Amino acid sequence: MTKLNVLSYQLFMRGFMTGKAFFLFPGQGAQYQGMALDLLESSQARGGGEKIKSLFSLASDIYGKDMADVLGNSSAEILKQTGISQPTITLANLVTAAYLDEKGIKPAGCAGFSLGEYAALAVADVISEEDCFHLVTERGKAMQAAVEEMANGAEAPGMAAVVGLAPEKVETLIDEWKKNDPGIKDLYAANYNSPKQTSVGGTAKALEKAAELFTAAGAKRVIRLQVNCPFHTPLLSKAAEQYLPFLERVKFSDPKIPLYSNVSGKIVTSGEEAKRLALLQFTSPVRWMNEEKSIDAAGGIDRLLETGPGRVLQGLWKDSGSAIPCYAAGTPADIDKLFE
Repeated sequence: MTKLNVLSYQLFMRGFMTGKAFFLFPGQGAQYQGMALDLLESSQARGGGEKIKSLFSLASDIYGKDMADVLGNSSAEILKQTGISQPTITLANLVTAAYLDEKGIKPAGCAGFSLGEYAALAVADVISEEDCFHLVTERGKAMQAAVEEMANGAEAPGMAAVVGLAPEKVETLIDEWKKNDPGIKDLYAANYNSPKQTSVGGTAKALEKAAELFTAAGAKRVIRLQVNCPFHTPLLSKAAEQYLPFLERVKFSDPKIPLYSNVSGKIVTSGEEAKRLALLQFTSPVRWMNEEKSIDAAGGIDRLLETGPGRVLQGLWKDSGSAIPCYAAGTPADIDKLFE
């Protein structure tokens, strides 16, 4: 490499690391066996990893199990159980943010999809990492209890992505069906993901019936998601009640960097608002499309990083039509590509 090329590369790297990166944290459904372990190993191989090791230790102490063992040896079926996926995905998200920090990349703002919002709360210094792990562990327990009560020995409830229909159409169809079909009464629009994809949540019976109806109404695909809970629907009102006492004990501070809400689709202005929205998030839809518009309109960023497992949020951002690029940043290989 010539001196000129070296200088050009150094200037590029300086601009990349000091540029305005916005962190997007994924939620449930993004999990996979072994996630975050490669980040721990890569960091330690470079002689670092103290922060990442401390996150594994903290999460293990609070969850009551060795998280490295849980991540490395749990099947996909086990990992999708909400009581397990919530602390494990949150750990993976925070480990990814710590790994990026080791590389010199810090967030200019952040948001999280569903469960991912808790990692965003921690990174924005609204809650401590310790409180974050306590909250997602209790959130998972409350939701798992609700799932078991709803299933009552039958197939578990869950969610499905409806592809190829506009969100407004999905809402209208559900409202119409509920008037005439008792079997669809426990179905709700839950995640407004993109102009061509909406996730719905409900009981197993309602989801099975809905798959037939949405397909008949012109949906390209109806895909069951790797979750066993009808998140962000009124079906979780009891879980919200169970969670409230734990939420009330935690201090929520004002965000130190821009932070956006699933419930409102807008920037969060205070710790008090963040705490109120954390409870509403149980039963309110994730207005991800509105959130993306708010982030894009605010400006001041030159790229977004999907900070955690998977590439779902990358695809949803692309569908938003924004000119700002979004990159995967959930593995050492993904992050290395950022520097190529």
